[in-house]
Amino acid sequence: MLRTRIALVVVAATLLAIAVSVVSSYRGVSGLVADQFDRALVDRADAVAAVLDAGRVPAERPDTAEQLLLPDGTVRPLSPGRAVLPVPPGALAVARSGEGRLMDETAVGDRTFGVLVQGRGEGHGALVVSQDYAGAERVDREFLGRISWTTAGAAAACAALSWLLIGRILRPMRRLAGAAERISSTQDLNTALPAAGRDEVGRLTLAFEVMLDALRRSREAQQRLVQNASHELRTPLTSVRGSAELLQRARGRLAPEDEEKILGTLVTESVALDELVRELVELATDRQADEDPVPLDLAAAAEDCADRFRRRTGRVITVGAAGAGPDRDGAVLVLARPRALHRCLDNLLANAVKFSPGDTPVTVLVESAPAGPERSAGGGRGGDAGRRGDGGGGRGGVRPGVPYVRLVVRDLGPGIGPDERDAVFDRFYRGAGTQSTPGSGLGLAIVHDLVTADRGTVFAGTGPAGGAEVGFTLPRAVPAVPAARGR
Repeated sequence: MLRTRIALVVVAATLLAIAVSVVSSYRGVSGLVADQFDRALVDRADAVAAVLDAGRVPAERPDTAEQLLLPDGTVRPLSPGRAVLPVPPGALAVARSGEGRLMDETAVGDRTFGVLVQGRGEGHGALVVSQDYAGAERVDREFLGRISWTTAGAAAACAALSWLLIGRILRPMRRLAGAAERISSTQDLNTALPAAGRDEVGRLTLAFEVMLDALRRSREAQQRLVQNASHELRTPLTSVRGSAELLQRARGRLAPEDEEKILGTLVTESVALDELVRELVELATDRQADEDPVPLDLAAAAEDCADRFRRRTGRVITVGAAGAGPDRDGAVLVLARPRALHRCLDNLLANAVKFSPGDTPVTVLVESAPAGPERSAGGGRGGDAGRRGDGGGGRGGVRPGVPYVRLVVRDLGPGIGPDERDAVFDRFYRGAGTQSTPGSGLGLAIVHDLVTADRGTVFAGTGPAGGAEVGFTLPRAVPAVPAARGR
């Protein structure tokens, strides 16, 4: 449990801080007690020496014992009836010289005494003053006992306070976890999240809200895709089923030309179904998502695609480049995924070839501009983050101030009306007068998704000579400037 773990960490940190303080304090107090004990021994020795010099006997104290150490090693207590305490090593040397001072410890049974040996002059031996350490030991015990109880109380208070405060701090986290569990169990993406604050939990809540919003848009887009796909699939499936049932009922009684017509319808509708399913899979899975954007020569890619369409359709398709920069031998480089870029070019050329007369040319123009213009937000499709471009309708998002490259495909077909410039990029959209034209209505939608995934825009409008112009912009790939060599 997170609350318990954090509380334990806080208590452990508190105990560590108290332990450091206690050790430092104990060492300081022990030093002070030892100094006081030594000073008391010196004061007692000076007082006893003064009394002896005056020819009197010092008054007895319960915690001290005084005795004389003669030069011959004889020990004589100054208080009658007192036991003789052992003298420390080196005391006899002080007694014989009658000069100097020696401090040491001695033990009698389970008691420890501090001993001061002080010379009384040559031939007079030394004064030995002993003081029981019981008082100092009592101070140590009381200090440690009080510190222990204080530490235990502080740790208990810290644990209780930490538990309460951490619970309050983690309350938004528990609410967020509860909301996430409800969403996980009910699959209801409209579940309200707790209010977001300005701290880290608030940032996490905002991140969850953004994620839920993306999931909601994705689910709505999937549902729309399924509904639209079912609607679009119903027409060719109905035609295929009707033709098959007619052949089944006729059982060879149809005229050859009628049978050939029905079989042609079956083949045509099967091809349409195959194309529709293929583009649906392409749109739903984005097979190019595993590619990384790399610098590509947009004009060269457009020429490759145009050459394939020339051989396939026999149409006149010209490719031109204007405003080429110094990227690489005059090439216009863009930052895009290779397969995705070729897919976009194929769809644009296929769209132009399909909706323009066979004896008219198709023109592809690649233009390089210094920096991307500011794009104002525009309508998007469900989960698509749309932006409007300049020139006709546009979607996507070229970043302001970033160099970009513009590709446009122009034809001399019926053109695209002002009210259709955004709609042509919707899935399954068919313009006025194009309902009978073969196709799935997904080609430009795929272009939109692939281009916006590479941070580009799409646009559609009417060409200078009439007809339609459809294209996209992509960020320009600026080559790195080589570092100058040092001399």
